[in-house]
Amino acid sequence: MKMIGSDYVLEAHNIFHTTEVDGGGCFNGAGNSALVLKGVNLTVHSGEVMAILGSKGSGKRALLDVISRRSDGATRGQVLLNGSPLSKALFQQRCGYVTQSCTFVPGLTVAQTLHYTPTILSGYLKSSKVRQVLADLALSQVAHKRVEYLNISEARRLAIGIQLVRDPVMLLLDEPTHGLDPLSAYLLISILSNTAKKTGCGILLSLEKPRSDVFPFLDRALFLCLGGVVYSGGTRAMLEYFHGIGFPCPQLENPLMYYLCLSTVDRRSRDRFLESSQQIEALVERFSRETPISDAPLNNMGSGKVPLAYGKPGELKVWVMLYLKLLASTFSCGLVGLKTLFLRLLLLPIAMTILWAFYTNVGDDAHGFFTRNGMILNILGLSYGCGILTTITLFPVWRKKLSQDTPEGLYSGTTLLIAYNAVSIPFSAVSAVIASCVVYPLLLDLKYNNGIVFAYLLVALWSSFVLAEQLSIAFLLVVKVPFNAAIAVTYALVISIALASGTVRSFKGLQPWLQDNTKGTHTRYASSLLHSIAFQTRKLNCTPTASVICPKPTDFMHERLGLPHPDETIDVAASCAFAVGLAAFNMLIYLFPMPRCVRQKFKD
Repeated sequence: MKMIGSDYVLEAHNIFHTTEVDGGGCFNGAGNSALVLKGVNLTVHSGEVMAILGSKGSGKRALLDVISRRSDGATRGQVLLNGSPLSKALFQQRCGYVTQSCTFVPGLTVAQTLHYTPTILSGYLKSSKVRQVLADLALSQVAHKRVEYLNISEARRLAIGIQLVRDPVMLLLDEPTHGLDPLSAYLLISILSNTAKKTGCGILLSLEKPRSDVFPFLDRALFLCLGGVVYSGGTRAMLEYFHGIGFPCPQLENPLMYYLCLSTVDRRSRDRFLESSQQIEALVERFSRETPISDAPLNNMGSGKVPLAYGKPGELKVWVMLYLKLLASTFSCGLVGLKTLFLRLLLLPIAMTILWAFYTNVGDDAHGFFTRNGMILNILGLSYGCGILTTITLFPVWRKKLSQDTPEGLYSGTTLLIAYNAVSIPFSAVSAVIASCVVYPLLLDLKYNNGIVFAYLLVALWSSFVLAEQLSIAFLLVVKVPFNAAIAVTYALVISIALASGTVRSFKGLQPWLQDNTKGTHTRYASSLLHSIAFQTRKLNCTPTASVICPKPTDFMHERLGLPHPDETIDVAASCAFAVGLAAFNMLIYLFPMPRCVRQKFKD
């Protein structure tokens, strides 16, 4: 097994990177490409803090993406860790990356969020590491505070803590002080500096507007402008370098901001733009000429060896952490937990209870037949609707979390769905049992109680809820806005109900090819089960008179469904197969990487 040294040096040699500057979309072809990094070199040692400085569009994020192997464009050059190529797998195992926005699972406390982060540690060692990170990041006082109530400074430190719990040797941060007030920014940079010195972790962070008070905490600096390097090296040597080329920093000036302005194109007028561009090109060329970087690594492999796979938890352990995180969020004592329990357990029974206001006194005459037919329509619609509402409310945060965690290689979408379904499906089964108890008397008299008939009703409600849930999950894979996903799913299910349920229109009114196609929908089989309960298993008490018509249940079902005697065994099997099959299909499609246009959609 290949080994990597314990005294780490991160190096980038002659990095050129091309990427799309305006996305062409999934169906519009490729966008325009641009060279965003031009011969970038940098070196970061263990225990050092290096800042990447530059204005917006200078290439700071592109450089971090190239180092972390998250970039989509073409890259030339070398990124090395202790002289070995830094592959995507190696970065995921031994390094960390903190983006500007990090999604946390609502309902969890700060301590729980850190504790449920997948690492190779467990038990006492994991708890000790969590306490240490809380203390190092000044989060001990808010350890039991729920993440949705954190301010931006606390949330930013928690995002860093999630990475530090995994004990990375190099930590990349994309503008960690963005949006912070001066005091919080100073606190964050000082904490990062102390953490680097204490743990030996090398830290590489980008800054757009650095303040003078953070200068003492930076060991190295890299100034970028339009992808070119104006300076890269130690912060102490930086002052001497710029003084030597005729740009001394004035007294009482912030050297970081002064040289950042020197490295920024002035766009206030055409003349200033041309003048500043020429000056920056000269600075880039001079730095490249005076500090040539060889292609050979600066540091060979260290003497202390650790396995390459160190730091990567097993798949089962990751699944357990996700499952426990889902349970903790569901049973949390705050508003998030109450909302989750309400949606998972009580929404469907409450929706079925509403039907009592409309279908308590339904007769067995022709009018009553059509009324029960309408009740079946409402039962299907409410079951589907509850599944959609529950999913678009609870799942998007996990979908966003997946899009952020996937580049780290912690788990796949399939692993997340297995954990999510392991929590949601039992809850949906319990909810369907309660809802079945509520609606059962509306379909069948209690004096004719039958356990098999109740099971038919349970299968119809549960499979409808789960199918709508899984269909919503499938759409949320590619649709970012939950409301848009809900509209798409609703549209598909409304068409299915209109054509296959036999409640909106009878089968006899459909074209033969449409009748055949309804066999490929869940609605046909769930509706058939509900019709069997409402008409075949119910003992009708109707006396025909001159004004009252008592239709035969078989004739009515033949008119509405095309089948006078449905096979309940086939209906049960098909209803469950659609729900479970769609869940399995989701696990399959979530396993594959998404196109770049979809990834960009979920990227903040």
